[in-house]
Amino acid sequence: MWLLIAFIAVPVIEIALFIQVGGFIGLWPTLLIVILTALAGTYLVRSQGRLALGQLQSSFSDLRDPTEPLVHGAMILFSGALLLTPGFFTDAVGFALLVPAIRHSVFKAIRARVNVQSFSTSGASPHRGPTQPRRNDDIIDGEFIELPDDDAPKGNSKWTKN
Repeated sequence: MWLLIAFIAVPVIEIALFIQVGGFIGLWPTLLIVILTALAGTYLVRSQGRLALGQLQSSFSDLRDPTEPLVHGAMILFSGALLLTPGFFTDAVGFALLVPAIRHSVFKAIRARVNVQSFSTSGASPHRGPTQPRRNDDIIDGEFIELPDDDAPKGNSKWTKN
């Protein structure tokens, strides 16, 4: 239901803002603002995206919970989509999501609504308990008997000698 309201409300808000701003400053300055915000947004998204990627890599290397850098990266990606969409309302929301303090506040609000059951950085597999030692899963233990050439089955099987 909320998605339907957003798909109806956002274009209506954008059209109203285009009419108001275009009537106040004119057509060409309005179009210039839309193009400049798209270019500035692209630059800011790239720089913020690099920072978020560095934080994500750091959380992986330090074995920390990568949730926050992942959410920041997702918000930066979403802000890039909003900034490339022509309009003043979407640009305002897109630029707001590029501010780290706002992203952190949004993350805290989302985190308060989501209940995480567990998080573990151990290497335990779901099939093996945490107390069982890790084994090399590439080793298969077995026995074989080598058949003489005259008893070997004929064919193109890679399991038989040709």
